[in-house]
Amino acid sequence: MADHPEHDAAGPDSAGPKPRAGVRLGIDVGDARVGLAASDPDALIATPVMTLRRDPNRSSDLTMLITIIRDRQVRAVYVGLPISLSGSETLSTKKARDYAGQLAGMIAAAELPTEVYLIDERLSTVSAATKMRASGVASKDQRTRIDQAAAVEILTHALDLRQSWGREPGSPVSAT
Repeated sequence: MADHPEHDAAGPDSAGPKPRAGVRLGIDVGDARVGLAASDPDALIATPVMTLRRDPNRSSDLTMLITIIRDRQVRAVYVGLPISLSGSETLSTKKARDYAGQLAGMIAAAELPTEVYLIDERLSTVSAATKMRASGVASKDQRTRIDQAAAVEILTHALDLRQSWGREPGSPVSAT
C-alpha cells in the first residue's frame, strides 16, 4: 500500500496544494460508460451531469471530457479508483489509472489549468444503487443513471475531504 498514496488515510496535516476556488468534476470510469458529476463553483454540492459512452479506440469520451472541462472551467477532476475491499488492486484499478493518465495528458496538451486526482471509490456504485432504490428508482431505470450517481458519490466524498482537510484529496496524476 505504500506504493499507492491514494490508498492512505492522509489527513489535514498532509502536504498538498491548497485548493483553488472553482468547479470540480467527479468521474466514474467503467468498461462501457463514464459517469460524470460536477460541483457548484464553491465546490460544496455535487450534481449529476451525464453519462458518456466509453470509446477506448478513438478516445471520443476523453475528447468530450476536455470540452466539458474547458466549458465549465473545471479546476480539479477526481477519477474514482476502484480498490477491492481488502485494499488490493484489480484490473479495474489499472484501467482507472490508465484513463486518469490519458485524461491528464489531454488536459496538459490543451493547456488547461486543471489538476487530476485519483480518489478511493470503494463501494461508490453500491452506495449509489442503494440510494436510488431508496428513492424509488426502478431497477430497470437504474442502469441509465447508475454511472452518474456513482460519480456523484465519488465527487461528494472528495468535496467532503477537501472541506475537512483544506487541500485537494487523492493522489495527483501525471500525464501519460
